[in-house]
Amino acid sequence: MLSRVANAIYWLNRYIERAENVARFIDANYHMALDIPGSAAEQWQPLINTTGDQELFTELYGQVDQEKAIEFLTFNRDYPNSIRSCVRAARENARSVREYISSEMWEQLNTFYLMLNDAAQQESMDLPHQFFVDIMNASHAFIGITDATMDHGEGWHFGRLGRMLERADKTSRILDVKYYILLPSVDYIGSPYDSILWGALLRSASAFEMYRKRHGRIDPQKIAEFLLLDQDFPRAVHYCLAIADNSLHKLSGSRRGTFINPAEQALGRLLADFDYTSIEEILETGLHEYLDNTQTRINAVGTAIQEKFFNPQPVATATETRTKE
Repeated sequence: MLSRVANAIYWLNRYIERAENVARFIDANYHMALDIPGSAAEQWQPLINTTGDQELFTELYGQVDQEKAIEFLTFNRDYPNSIRSCVRAARENARSVREYISSEMWEQLNTFYLMLNDAAQQESMDLPHQFFVDIMNASHAFIGITDATMDHGEGWHFGRLGRMLERADKTSRILDVKYYILLPSVDYIGSPYDSILWGALLRSASAFEMYRKRHGRIDPQKIAEFLLLDQDFPRAVHYCLAIADNSLHKLSGSRRGTFINPAEQALGRLLADFDYTSIEEILETGLHEYLDNTQTRINAVGTAIQEKFFNPQPVATATETRTKE
């Protein structure tokens, strides 16, 4: 497969997953804002802070409120990580590889894109929750159609690799911002508001129901363990890394536990750490520090994949080597 094609399919899936995760963030924050008292700025500023683009927001909108935050994160065409920008980028990548993806995938992506464009033309949003649920469902439909209509060869594995790395990164970020950014006040720790915040965290990862079926009551340590180390829940970081590792080995043709390129080495080391750690060890190290390090390492894996598969360096011929000498 051409590196150009592999790159487009990889990023097509990353952008769709990113759009879905932004919708999750907004929807969870919308419900949390209804349950926890505070000004609009107090409730929505933390969500803008998680993006790392608060300076751009301030330049474009000034003071934070719910309407401006949703506009920025959902519809703003100049913000590259808005839902609309991500879906537009995914569509452009899909357009460049139309002959490698199924017609059903292309049709679903177009339907998704047009839904966002129609919503952007409306002056106000009557049912924000339902709109963001529709975005998540459109992403789910695209993933399901991809799995059902695209042959599970190299292209499919590049797509799944991108999707799983993006999901692992975003789940770790959801967990990381719980106390460091989303918690309005240390006075909330141990209060009923604390349970609301942890519930919002689980809903951000569509993990609330599965967590309650597994563990019952809200327990911060069990929630961290569930979202980080669970090997069966499809949005847990450990699960995502294991699936990404499987696709990477399928693409390289090597066995798990071995590596033949830096991308496999970096991802294998990261996965091995998750295989053999425990939540007690993570909390002893520091949850924030562990998550920050995990995000850095996921980014390093993405860089290694980019260099290995999408920006390959030309191999010098014997003649060229002698000339340089």
